[in-house]
Amino acid sequence: MGDEGKSSETNSFTSAVSLSQIGVAQVPRRFVLPPSEQPGRSLRLNPSNTTTPLPVIDISSLHNPSLRPQVIEEIHVACEELGFFQVINHGIPSTYVNDAINTATEFFNLPSEEKMHLASADVHKPVREKMGNYAKAVQALQKQLMEAVLQSLGLKADYLHEDFEKGSQVMAVNCYPACPEPDLALGIPPHSDYGSLTILIQSQPGLQIMDKNKNWRPVPLIEGALVVQVGDQMEVMSNGRYKSVLHRATLNKERTRISIASLHSLPLEKKVGPAPELIDDEHPLAYNEGSLKSFLDHISGNDVRKKGRYIDTLKRSP
Repeated sequence: MGDEGKSSETNSFTSAVSLSQIGVAQVPRRFVLPPSEQPGRSLRLNPSNTTTPLPVIDISSLHNPSLRPQVIEEIHVACEELGFFQVINHGIPSTYVNDAINTATEFFNLPSEEKMHLASADVHKPVREKMGNYAKAVQALQKQLMEAVLQSLGLKADYLHEDFEKGSQVMAVNCYPACPEPDLALGIPPHSDYGSLTILIQSQPGLQIMDKNKNWRPVPLIEGALVVQVGDQMEVMSNGRYKSVLHRATLNKERTRISIASLHSLPLEKKVGPAPELIDDEHPLAYNEGSLKSFLDHISGNDVRKKGRYIDTLKRSP
């Protein structure tokens, strides 16, 4: 029941932010999940899901030729085990991160009428300067991380370099207001991102990822850290060596949460399949080609949950 920065509000729909401002005492029925999908129930069933620390990687040594292999190995283990890690000492100033979060907070605190004045379907229109500074910085970081992730697979750092240079960066800004019954609803249901990598910041804890044992793991809020998630494109390119991480957004009873996800993808029409170097007798071709356009076609309409994940439509029968 989150609100997204690129979405609009209409008179027939009361946004989650508006409901929070009104101070409703119960979650409206349309937001209540079936018992089996409620986040409170899954955490009660898996009380041990916070015991093993999630990976946090210091990437400052990526620029040191003698230490770079060690960092790349850490990235390899994290991508193989979880499709997820957090990075510290990444070079993005804390002022850029804080300014982006504050700008998003200010936007969602505006009256609906003022938000509508800022709404636009033109993706080329300029954004606010503080958000733009962060977007440029995270795009540069993504290039460094992409090279490291590709090398961790045994590929050359410049694999599909020209395609990645022409690729897209989408900034998804979400607001998850305080919820009176957070165990009954989710900010965003379980899903994986289609692109190659997603880099995310959050103002409060609330992100959860699913591990290999199908347990939901809360992602801690670490001062100065950025969240990195493997997307469907990377799963395909790796021929299944790395899996895109299934994740969801939970809610908090007292605090509003802001998240800003920078989603990086190859160009819209570019079809991507497994890297030929990662196909052999032990690892036969496991995926058909897919593209951002076909992903968008897949999720269009109102029956996304019935269709299932796009990545599953690309998997070849063994």
